[in-house]
Amino acid sequence: MNYEFGKFGGQFVPPPVIEALNEVERAFNEAIEDPIFDVEYRYYLKNFVGRPSPIYYCENLTKKYGGAKIYLKREDLNHTGAHKINNTIGQILLAKRMGKTKVIAETGAGQHGVATATAAAMFGMECEIFQGAIDMERQKLNVFRMEMLGAKVTGVEQGTKTLADAVDYAIGKWVERIEDTFYLLGSAVGPHPYPTMVKYFQKVIGEEAREQILKEEGILPDTIIACVGGGSNAIGLFTEFINDKGVKIVGVEAAGKGLDTKEHAATMTLGKEGVIHGMNTKVVLDDDGNISPVYSISAGLDYPGVGPEHAFLESIDRVQYTSATDKEAVAAFLELSREEGIIPAIESSHALAYAVKLAPTLAKNKIILVNLSGRGDKDVEAIEEYLDM
Repeated sequence: MNYEFGKFGGQFVPPPVIEALNEVERAFNEAIEDPIFDVEYRYYLKNFVGRPSPIYYCENLTKKYGGAKIYLKREDLNHTGAHKINNTIGQILLAKRMGKTKVIAETGAGQHGVATATAAAMFGMECEIFQGAIDMERQKLNVFRMEMLGAKVTGVEQGTKTLADAVDYAIGKWVERIEDTFYLLGSAVGPHPYPTMVKYFQKVIGEEAREQILKEEGILPDTIIACVGGGSNAIGLFTEFINDKGVKIVGVEAAGKGLDTKEHAATMTLGKEGVIHGMNTKVVLDDDGNISPVYSISAGLDYPGVGPEHAFLESIDRVQYTSATDKEAVAAFLELSREEGIIPAIESSHALAYAVKLAPTLAKNKIILVNLSGRGDKDVEAIEEYLDM
C-alpha cells in the first residue's frame, strides 16, 4: 500500500474504488508532466481566478500589538472568495482530460462547493454537491450560490449532518457513477492520490507568498500560520517553506467550546492515529475508539480527521499544531474587520487569533505571515447569531 507521508496516507477503500483511484493517479501523473496542461492551468489561475493574490501588510493591527509585522496572504481576493478555486480548476481540467462529463463534490462551509460549481459551469459539466444538513442551514448563502451556478445541492441527513458525513456520502455516490463521473475532493484528505493532488494544485499559495515576502521585506517570514481542518489551505502555504528551517510553521485547529469539552475539532491536538475516509492519519476518537462527532463554529473546520501530510509533518516536528476557540476566532474576525477593513472567513480567523497572540511576544523586526484563506461574507449571519447568544 502506498503511504505517501511516512506511515500516513494509503488507500483504505474497497477494490472498485482503488481501481478508480489508480485511474485518477495515472491521469494526474501524465498531466503534470505535460507542459500543455500546466499552461492551461496557469492560464485559468491568472485570467479566471485572478492570481497572483497579493500579500498585505496589516499596519493598523501591527501598531496595535506593537510587536512583529503581520502580513496576510490574500486568498480571500480570489474569484469565489477563497483558496478552494485553485484546486477545483486543476481537478476539473484533469476530469476533462479523462473524458468525464460529471463531477461530484463534498462541502462543509460551502466554499469548495461554490468553487466546484463555478468550474463546472465554466466547463459545461453536470455537477452535484453533497453537504451536511446542518452545514446547509448555517451556510444558506453558499447553498444558493451553488444552485445559481447550476449545481444540484443534496443535503446529507446521516450522522452529525456535517462535513465528515458529506465526504462519506460523496465517496459512496462516486462508486455508483465511476464510469462518467469525477470525484472532486476539496481538501488534502482522502485516499491516495487525492492528498498529493490537492497539495499540487494549492502549492501556488506558498510559491507566490515566498516570492512576494522576499520582494517586500528582503527576508523570509519568521512564522507562517494557517488554519487547519482537512488542511488544504495550510499545506498550500506550508509546502514552499518546509525546507526553510528558520521559518516556524504553525497550523491552527478549531478548539470549539474548549479543549476540556467534547465540543471541539482539535484533531492534531487531541486525536490519535486511525483510519478515516480512506486514509491513515490522526482522528478524533470517542471513549470506545470510534470516530467522534466534532464541533466548531466554522463549518469548514469541524472535521474529525486531518490531511495525512499534516500528521506526518507533526510526527517529524516540522510543524507545530495548536488551536483557537470559537470565542477567540470570533474576536479575531471582528478585530480584522474593524482594524483593517477586511472581513475574514471564520476558518481563517482561527489562524488570525493565534497571530495576534504571537505578535506582541516577538520583536518589531520579526515577520508573521498568515494565510487569509477566504472572505467572511458567508459567515456574517452565523457571527451575528453568535454575538446575540
